[in-house]
This record gives sequence, structure tokens and C-alpha cells, in this order.
Amino acid sequence: MTQALPLQARPSTVGRDRVLLAGGLLAGPLFVGSALVQGLTRDGFDFRRHPVSVLSNGALGWVQIATFLTSGLLVLGAAAALGRRDTGTRWLPRLLALYGAGLLLAGVFRADPADGFPAGTPRGAGEVSWHGGLHFLAAAIGFVALIIAAVGAARRGARRGERSWAAYSLASGAYFAVAWVALIVRPAPVTMVGFGLAVAVGWAWVTVTLWRADRGRAV
Repeated sequence: MTQALPLQARPSTVGRDRVLLAGGLLAGPLFVGSALVQGLTRDGFDFRRHPVSVLSNGALGWVQIATFLTSGLLVLGAAAALGRRDTGTRWLPRLLALYGAGLLLAGVFRADPADGFPAGTPRGAGEVSWHGGLHFLAAAIGFVALIIAAVGAARRGARRGERSWAAYSLASGAYFAVAWVALIVRPAPVTMVGFGLAVAVGWAWVTVTLWRADRGRAV
């Protein structure tokens, strides 16, 4: 009698995990592409003054909310698939899951209108509502998880002698952290744009990490 394969080795499970990792690979391009299209076409939005989160407001706010929710679900699925693989680390899938959860919660709890967006909103930061505060908390959880994941990957890569991967991961995590802190300390057009670029850099790192995992590379 043929012995059943272990759960992690079943073809159906392996195939499902490949699909989940492929979904994770799409999350970054989906988020960045959606933010760019919205930011360039929605009236009153300015990348020099507004974070992408405020796109959740207005008649078309559902587009950014859907972007948060979809990308968050895709990252959570990829993190689950990664957790079932022998990647050499248990923490990376958990940190990516936290990042995905942060995205989901950022979609559930809408950021407040701010600084003239949507059109008709008074200039300035405005008041922070309860859901706006929870949005910032969710974002902070996701950001911290992403930074730790990237720095941790750099450390593991250095131990394996993968200097290029280690340097890329460290640079991605460090830049994201510096850009985020700079925006908090001194909100200005240059720091707003710098943080917008950091979001793209962070997503690029997630995409490359999942690409490596999908091809059996250590992460």
C-alpha cells in the first residue's frame, strides 16, 4: 500500500502555495500602480503634499480602499505559503503576515481627509478621527514589520555570504526607516516625496523576496 505523502509534500498543497506566492508577487505592482494612477488623475491630489492613504476619501475612495484590502490579502496568502516552506527562518513569514495585516487594517480604517484633499477640504493637517488614528496605528505596525523583515534578511544573507542580497535588503530597510522618520519629524514636500519613494522601495523588496522564495532561494 502506498504511504500518503506528508501534508507539506502533497502536490495539491505545493500547487496552492505556488499560486499564493504568485499572488504575493502581484501585490506590489498592484499597490504602486494603483497609487500612481490615482495620484496622477484625481483632482486635488499632490504627491508633494499628500500621502497615498488620503486617496481612500472622496467618491473614488473605494479604489484605494480596495487596493489596501486586495494587496493585504495577497501578502497574507504569500506569507502563509512561505511559512510552509523551509526558508531557514520562521520570523520572515510572520513579519510579512504582520505587514499584510497592517495593509488590511489600513483599508478597513480610512485615513482622514487632509490639506485640500479631497477637493473642498481645508488646507492643513486637520483633526484626526478615531478611524484615522487606527489607520496610522495599522500603518505603523506594517511599516515596523517590513523594516525588521528587511534588516533581518540582510543579516541572514550576510551570514550565508550573499553580499549583494544582504546589501540590497539592508539598504531597502534602512531607507524606508529613515524616510518614515524624516516625514514624521519634518513634514515637507521633499520628505513626502521621499517617503512615497520608500513605499515603492519597500514593495520592490517584498516582490524580490517572494520571487526568491518561489525559486527555492533562501530568504
